[in-house]
Amino acid sequence: MTRIGIILGSTRPGRNGEAVAHWVHGLATARTDAEYELVDLVDYKLPLLDEVYPPAMGQYSQPHTQEWAAKIASFDGFVIVTPEYNHSVPGALKNAIDFLAAEWANKSVGFVSYGSTGGTRAVEHLRLIAGELQMADVRSQVALSLFTDFENFSVFKPADLHRESLTTTLDQIVAWSNALAPLRVG
Repeated sequence: MTRIGIILGSTRPGRNGEAVAHWVHGLATARTDAEYELVDLVDYKLPLLDEVYPPAMGQYSQPHTQEWAAKIASFDGFVIVTPEYNHSVPGALKNAIDFLAAEWANKSVGFVSYGSTGGTRAVEHLRLIAGELQMADVRSQVALSLFTDFENFSVFKPADLHRESLTTTLDQIVAWSNALAPLRVG
């Protein structure tokens, strides 16, 4: 069965992303079209990129990189849950992505973002990164506003319309993951 990783892309204490990622995971696991697993960057404790060789060479020497690579390799596609920091991607998420290369290739990716402008600028940067890593980013995304989807900017209370957007995003991720499967053989 198709496996989709839901990556929680913030490691900040008190992060809003934890509630968002659990919401995504809860709705996703009610579906029967794929297996969904929540992957929290906090659990991997990745330092700043510390591999001697570029990730494209696939010669990982650090145990934390090997563990991270095995986890990412186990998926056919991804939902990345990300805040927007300074009009871009959180450093911890970018670092985690940069550790690997082949493990991302020929897999689909969709985004659930949040911030003052819905996290859309972070997603635009992630789309460029995904292209470089040979990932197929899906069109649909969920953009959550800190002003309307979080009470007091911290208690997650998504508007009902986001459920439909998430359904469309997951539909696209699964479809593209399945379509790309022949490219991942080998």
